[in-house]
Amino acid sequence: MKRPHRRQFLHLAAGAAALPALSRIARAQAYPSRPVRWVIGFPAGGPQDIVARLMGHWLSERLGQPFVVENRVKGSQGDSVNYGTEVAVKAPPDGHTLLLIGNQNTINATLYDKLNFDFIRDIAPIAGVIRMSLVIVVHPRLPVRTLPEFIAYAKANPGKLTMASSGIGAPTHISGELFKAMTGVNIVHLPYPTAGAATTALLAGQAQVLFAGPTASVAHIRTGKLRALAVTTATRSEALPDIPTVGDFVPGFEASSWYGLGAPKNTPAELIGVLNKEINAALADPKIKARLTDLGSAMPPGSPADFGKLIADETEKWGKVIRAANIKAE
Repeated sequence: MKRPHRRQFLHLAAGAAALPALSRIARAQAYPSRPVRWVIGFPAGGPQDIVARLMGHWLSERLGQPFVVENRVKGSQGDSVNYGTEVAVKAPPDGHTLLLIGNQNTINATLYDKLNFDFIRDIAPIAGVIRMSLVIVVHPRLPVRTLPEFIAYAKANPGKLTMASSGIGAPTHISGELFKAMTGVNIVHLPYPTAGAATTALLAGQAQVLFAGPTASVAHIRTGKLRALAVTTATRSEALPDIPTVGDFVPGFEASSWYGLGAPKNTPAELIGVLNKEINAALADPKIKARLTDLGSAMPPGSPADFGKLIADETEKWGKVIRAANIKAE
């Protein structure tokens, strides 16, 4: 058998080395090869569901396969997010199962003593999509009109005010705990099973303050049934442009609900790259940005690593709050 000349050998070697790259390119070009399920640990009809369906429709049109939202709800908000995450963690890492991830995941990492997964280890970040402000709202009968007045009133009446939330460990609760720690106020936490129930309690005067989601509170603010004192993001909300931020009075305060896209660990990087590219294209599209602005504000386009840094930073931040306040899941 004749041995190949050196030139032939180098050509063959170069071809063999290119095979993995060609395989990755082909795999990315063929993706997705069937419908993709997008697991979310939230009920249908809420802002998280709306975001997932909006982006799912965009991805379906761009990539030629249906992106089907699968609502996985079980128990409390925190339990549902864990349930949805576990479904995604156990799925094959082939890009055909995705997960809506958000700040509740970063809270749960510390809140729950025993989880069947390690969120940062077992979920690969793809891209952030939206950031939503919370709004500090009070019952109109409370004799305060500004956040400094509220802080002064709470300090003058320690333990007499109650803060409603959508459950132990929910962003509406943990944001309030951060506020309490940074201002030194003593407010009693009253957890309710849902955001709607917490809002109803505040409207009825059964609680005095709530860190509310804007979609649940804007209408009540505009009709005067609730009084808005501040928004919790670092910048003002486009939905409530006249309301100051908490950080205007409590330097360094920031809290928000945010959501993005993740996949099971070991999902091929080229598939994550395809999805990241398309999500970033959506975030640059004026119509998509307008729809997201109705709910909050679109995140700036970024890499999977950028989104991963946000997840790591938020996990550390909320872990400190939960441990300092000794909060445990029910």
